[in-house]
Amino acid sequence: MKEVLNILNDLIMAFIPLFVAIDVPGLVPIFLSLTQGMTLKARRKLIIEATMTSAAVALVFLVLGKVIFRFLGITENDFRIGGGIVLLVLGVTDLLFSSDERKETSSSVGVVPIGIPLVMGPGALTAIIIIVDAYGYWISMASLLLNLIIVWLMFRHSDIVIRVMGEGGTKAFAKVAALFLVAIAVMMIRVGVQNILK
Repeated sequence: MKEVLNILNDLIMAFIPLFVAIDVPGLVPIFLSLTQGMTLKARRKLIIEATMTSAAVALVFLVLGKVIFRFLGITENDFRIGGGIVLLVLGVTDLLFSSDERKETSSSVGVVPIGIPLVMGPGALTAIIIIVDAYGYWISMASLLLNLIIVWLMFRHSDIVIRVMGEGGTKAFAKVAALFLVAIAVMMIRVGVQNILK
């Protein structure tokens, strides 16, 4: 029983940073604006495309992240500090500027910009590598799967999300998530520096 509780605790602790980094409720208004005028069938196809793209990129980072580190001579603490700085910049940018500025157009918006970088951007990829280092592959994969299911559900029912939360509510959620992202970034930088100085 204690072992099951420990696994659940690790899963929750791995889930939260990735959920905050992805910030799906904050992306819903952007998703709706990028898919405006699309038929329901086209939108659903695009949601699958975006989710699969995000999953593929995330799995490459999850499985090969440490191999890439060894090849480049980067330690986990180097990446923790560098990733923390990236998350800090992203978090501060999200707090100070409108998320509308991240909008882009593309012939296949499911892959770019929705799949990458809006869903699986630098913040989420950084979070994945840190989670793998802290909790191992299986917990990280389970956390990633849960987050991608939430991405799929939120995009699939994006109209309902907007009606329930309101456009102001989703923007407020995005700002709160950005604040947590800044706090996580500061923690990552602090832990990385402490580990290097030991």
